[in-house]
Amino acid sequence: MLQRTAAHRDANVLRWLGAYAASVTGDVIYFVTLSATAERLAGPAQAGLVIAAGALPRAVLMLAGGVLADRWGPRRMVISGDVVRCLTILLVAGLLLAAGSPLWLLYVLAVVFGVADALFMPAVGALPPRLTSSSQLGRVQGMRMLGVRFANAAGPMAAGVMLAFSGTPGTFAVAGLLFLVSLALLLFVRVGAAEPAPAASLWSDFREGLRYVRGRSGLLALVIVIALSELCFSGPIGVAFVLLTGERHDGPVVLAAMLSAFSIGAALSSVGVAVLNRVPSPRLSMTVSLLLTAFAVASIGVLPATAGIAVSGVLGLTSAVAAVVGYTLLQQTAEPRFLGRVTAMLTLLTLGLSPLIFPLAGLVTAAWGAGVFLACCGIVSLAAAAVAVAKVP
Repeated sequence: MLQRTAAHRDANVLRWLGAYAASVTGDVIYFVTLSATAERLAGPAQAGLVIAAGALPRAVLMLAGGVLADRWGPRRMVISGDVVRCLTILLVAGLLLAAGSPLWLLYVLAVVFGVADALFMPAVGALPPRLTSSSQLGRVQGMRMLGVRFANAAGPMAAGVMLAFSGTPGTFAVAGLLFLVSLALLLFVRVGAAEPAPAASLWSDFREGLRYVRGRSGLLALVIVIALSELCFSGPIGVAFVLLTGERHDGPVVLAAMLSAFSIGAALSSVGVAVLNRVPSPRLSMTVSLLLTAFAVASIGVLPATAGIAVSGVLGLTSAVAAVVGYTLLQQTAEPRFLGRVTAMLTLLTLGLSPLIFPLAGLVTAAWGAGVFLACCGIVSLAAAAVAVAKVP
């Protein structure tokens, strides 16, 4: 009986991981296609506005998505998010095929996707503790991070190839099919019995979640550490590499090598944690990883190209260890009934704030050089390490 239960859990986790990887890959293909199509139709300024049109509802509604995930169950919200994204993007693909490429349609698509992401992201982060035991969460987080790295590597390449051969409608259709695969897998994911929805209002649920995080110093410290450690590595680091190689006239080969080394290092780290499912002294491991991350990211700005590529691999390795350990501790620390709201707060602090770092990277680089921006990222990682060693239980 115990073996059968464990096998059921493993199958549940694998279905969830497959659904998550398919969904994230579809998301990446969607974002690349949306921005490329908007830029082709109306220039880079309109492309930025289209992306902002999707980012705004995602940021505004993220906390509400966390409340709904805790109230109605994360599985239901994840499935709802995939249904909305799948139907919307397939409908838009058909309209684009029939009516050309009106810019307004891209704005509508971006807004709907922003709302769907606000429902999906908190819920998908709240699912793992309901699928497996606490002792397996490190392995699950390592595999989840590997799925993210795969999506970030394969998604842009797939989008580029599909745009060249089938245009925007065909590429959107591929993203829609990936959301459909994710949905099909999620329908077979089983979770434990859901707690009854509280009678309080949504606003009361939200305030209760804030009080819960504020009232537990260890949990609050984990949220701060993960937010600081992810702030520079959920997108801005790629922009920093672009600015650095452009400033030095290193060329696209060096840029590609740095980005690839970073991704390979992060993937190796994720595989290592997933296979071993054990990190000795998690707080110490997270702190040391953050210290090494701070040193690596700051040194890239002053090293020659060849050494910078090698250190980029180390940076991917250490930053991924900190992320996997941090998310594992967070899911082991927070009560499952609050995990949607906790995940929503964390997602807002990372993905919600990271777009603000992009223009900051350009301004700092224009004034003092890309090396200074990378040094600032190192200072942020040092701050995360200081909070980890002082506050994380």
